[in-house]
Amino acid sequence: MKLLTPDLYVESILHLDLEKLKAKNIKGLIIDIDNTLVAWDVKYASEKSKEWLLNLKKEGFEVCLVSNNTEDRVVTFNEELKLPAIHRAVKPRRGAFKKAMEQMGTQIHNTAVIGDQIFTDVLGGNRMGLITVLVVPIESKEFWWTTFVRKIERHVLRVVLKDHRGD
Repeated sequence: MKLLTPDLYVESILHLDLEKLKAKNIKGLIIDIDNTLVAWDVKYASEKSKEWLLNLKKEGFEVCLVSNNTEDRVVTFNEELKLPAIHRAVKPRRGAFKKAMEQMGTQIHNTAVIGDQIFTDVLGGNRMGLITVLVVPIESKEFWWTTFVRKIERHVLRVVLKDHRGD
């Protein structure tokens, strides 16, 4: 269960305490797109998401978008942002996390993963030894496979997150 337990659990990216990440010496953020930054069926970042992402640079963080979705989806989402991005990441496998750290110039000890899924973002980040941040999914309507996985996640969440509310 330790591999499925996030270090931080927040309502949304907008509720993430960046000072808390700085205190942990985090320099790079690997960020999921679907249901973390926008609903899975929304093509472009909202103004709030764009503002939040662009503010990360001002706050001193490197950023890399990492998604299991297609190249077309990631490129379209990232058109205006022009951030380093990886598509078809195959999270929770380690490859995309390593590639993201290379692109950001960060190491395991100073990188965090932010995402909405335990079995991709949190498991992948924890397998790498990264700081993991789980956010509540933006949209309840999802791809059929994700809906199935969420049912399993709900049971796991009860166990692993009982002490993480409000972090």
